[in-house]
Amino acid sequence: MTYTYKTKGTCSRFIDVELDGDTIKSVKFHGGCDGNLKGISAIVRGMKIDDVEKRFTGITCGFKPTSCPDQLAKAVREAYEAQKK
Repeated sequence: MTYTYKTKGTCSRFIDVELDGDTIKSVKFHGGCDGNLKGISAIVRGMKIDDVEKRFTGITCGFKPTSCPDQLAKAVREAYEAQKK
């Protein structure tokens, strides 16, 4: 199942997340800093949701109170909860 998360407060507009249970199969950002976000997507492939949340929650971007990694942590948790329903 692919879950689309609408980001808040970042240059990226959406994040598509595909999970296998609590493991990330793929992540695709729409908008934002292309190279950096492709790198983050590659890094988190195969990681557990809890690990992504621990590493990325609370990261900020410049003066913004959030960032694409912080939004990804929210997206993977929301995707996981949605797949349980």
